[in-house]
Amino acid sequence: MGEATHYAYRVIWSDEDGEFVGLCAEFPSLSWLAKTQAKALAGIVRLVEDILKDMAPSEAPEPLAARQYSGEFRVRIPPEVHRRLVIEAAESKVSLNRLVSAKLSRG
Repeated sequence: MGEATHYAYRVIWSDEDGEFVGLCAEFPSLSWLAKTQAKALAGIVRLVEDILKDMAPSEAPEPLAARQYSGEFRVRIPPEVHRRLVIEAAESKVSLNRLVSAKLSRG
């Protein structure tokens, strides 16, 4: 069985609900509402613990932190954006890959 504490959690404010919402990236259909951030986090962790108890170990998603990443992915963009990025990379004297990687790293 997976460890509930090994999953990726976040807590956000919901204007619609007027409360904090606890979320788990590996279980996108689950959420927990609470008046405080701490209670929202504790609630979603407990909920994931309960879900894991009901799941067969082979059904539990692998935590994002435990997964191996190649560092490569493909993305499709409009040709005009591709052209603009190639020009920007050339003018900056860097590869297109380095330019896009830097832009993604900045968020």
